[in-house]
Parts: sequence; structure tokens; C-alpha cells
Amino acid sequence: MKNIETLVEDIYSLFSLDPITMDEKEVDKHIDTFGEMLKVHIKAFMYESPRTRGNLRLSGIGKPDRQLWYDVNSKKEIEDLKPSTRIKFLYGYILEELLLLCSSIAGHKVTDQQKEVSVEGVLGHQDSMIDDILVDCKSASGFAFKKFKENNLINDDPFGYIAQISAYAQANGVNQAAFLVIDKSSGEICLTPVHQMEMIDAKERVKYLKGLVSEGNAPARCYNAIPDGESGNLKLPIGCVYCSHKRECWSDSNQGHGIRAFKYSRGTTYLVKVVKEPKVDEVTNW
Repeated sequence: MKNIETLVEDIYSLFSLDPITMDEKEVDKHIDTFGEMLKVHIKAFMYESPRTRGNLRLSGIGKPDRQLWYDVNSKKEIEDLKPSTRIKFLYGYILEELLLLCSSIAGHKVTDQQKEVSVEGVLGHQDSMIDDILVDCKSASGFAFKKFKENNLINDDPFGYIAQISAYAQANGVNQAAFLVIDKSSGEICLTPVHQMEMIDAKERVKYLKGLVSEGNAPARCYNAIPDGESGNLKLPIGCVYCSHKRECWSDSNQGHGIRAFKYSRGTTYLVKVVKEPKVDEVTNW
């Protein structure tokens, strides 16, 4: 009998030589729904208005305190995402929708997609319920996927995924949930259960954050800078690299000159202390 524990195996079976048991008309209906969801995501990215200050959202309550404070209170213009980064986020959303499509075609019950939920007046949209279990879909790099697969996210969660799924669970009145994750580079899929003991108290977190963002001064910096190899230089940690407030947050770096960015073949490195000048081009228009 199919249930949440057989989900990954059942999805894989769709891409084997075994025939699909679902009626072709039913498959077409699921694919049409998938297409409509892709339309929503693609148009959202192509027609997105310039980013503005917003209210707290359940998807973000696991972010570091300082980042959330800036989200609400910063007077600086919000840093626009690079086109390449926006494309990367877009195909991440597409892969997550693909997971739900495959779950449906594999014969699992997928309901409550993008259902709006609320905790203490803060809103969010959950991904879905699969076989009556709250499931949040994620696309991940190989490095991040390993954390999900080895169930180590609880010890290293820079993007606050545990807090996010805790909020959705609390809004639904359930005490268990799971991440359905696909490795963007390999196509491997895993299902990572999240039990009540691993969840945070989302209501208390939201109450705390409402007070935090109403304060006049930003809280302490989220992360410390880390060594960039053996050069003596210090760079932003991964938790800061994708933050839209990094310029403002680290404006005192490099003796008050701010962050300096350098373009390596592996991507851009953001230095907050330069002892030895890198032998690569400096990026000035980031």
C-alpha cells in the first residue's frame, strides 16, 4: 500500500521502464495543473515589481533576527537579485512543483497546495499535504541535500527551514511533517521527517519577532566573517552572501569602505577584510 514512506520509491518508479498505472487522462489533468503552476511562477519572476519593505511572513521567521529587522526597518534601497540568481530561484520553484506532480502521478494524495495559513496574524503559504502529512518541497545543492538526507538539518539550518515548517505544522494543528527534497545537480530525491521534538514554538517565535522589528536599533550581527583560505582575508559566510542587506549590515568593513567583491571561477567572494589583494578581478557593480 502506498503511503508517505513509499513516496520516494514510487516517484522513482515513474522514471523506470515499468508502465504507469494511472489512466492517461488523469495524468494529463495533473500535468495541466503543473503547467498552470509554472505559469504563475514564471510570470511572477518576469513581471515582479521592485522589491519593497514588507511584513513578517511565516516563510521567513527562521531567518536571523538582524536580517528580519532590516527587512522591515531598513531605509536603504533593497538590493536587487542578479538575473542569474533569479533564474536559479525560478528553476528551484519549478523542480519543487515537479516533485508534487510526480507525487500525484505516482498515486499519492496531494492536497492543500499553496494553502494560506496563519500564526499569530502572520501569514504564509504551505506547499502541500501528501497522504495527509504536511510536506514542504525543497530543491537543494549537493551540499545542502546531504544535510537533508542525513537528517542533519537541525544542526545546520542557515535559511531557517525548520522554523518555517514548524509554523506550517502549528497552523495546521499537527505535530509531524516532512521535507521532500531534490538534489538539483544529481536528481536524487529524499524524504526527511520532522518530528515535534525538532520543531520550534512558532507562536512564541512570531510574538518575539513582532517585538524585535518594532525596536529602533538593529540587533547584533547574525554571523561572524570567516577566513578566505590562508590569505588572511575574511569573507562573508554563506548566511550573509544571499542576504539583500549585506551592504548596509557590513558597511563598517574594510576600514569603513564596505564589502569588496571579487570574481572567481567558482563565483563571487565578498571580502570584509582584505589583507592580501586577490589576483582576480574586483567587481564594482554588484
